[in-house]
Amino acid sequence: MPAHSSFDYAIIRIVPRVEREEFINAGVILYCLTHRFLGARVELDERRLLALAPDADVELLRSHLESIPRICAGGKAAGPIGQLPQKERFHWLVAPRSTMLQTGPVHAGLCEEPAKALEHLLQRMVRPPIPSPPGRGTG
Repeated sequence: MPAHSSFDYAIIRIVPRVEREEFINAGVILYCLTHRFLGARVELDERRLLALAPDADVELLRSHLESIPRICAGGKAAGPIGQLPQKERFHWLVAPRSTMLQTGPVHAGLCEEPAKALEHLLQRMVRPPIPSPPGRGTG
């Protein structure tokens, strides 16, 4: 039976007007020491962003969001931060910021496979909920 491993994660947020503290979730960063896993998935829902901030620079935000998975992967393509060990890259990515691109608080969880946990969190925390079909009456 596979053992569960602990992991830490944070939700990536876009905060178009920092002073208003309104945001949309745009991705997830997950770090699992046991599996030597650091990954991020980002999905920018442009329609939701523009509903919140019609003047948002979508291309600039996409560019910044796309750098997060590169930093998680590490290596020279990720710049100086990409050269740091995984744990340090994770802590750099989730450090508090007062910019349009932020992360929420770090939370913990348990998983067997970090990549599946990352996908589950993306589905649950970032993608808009799928409305339930009209149900039948309960009686």
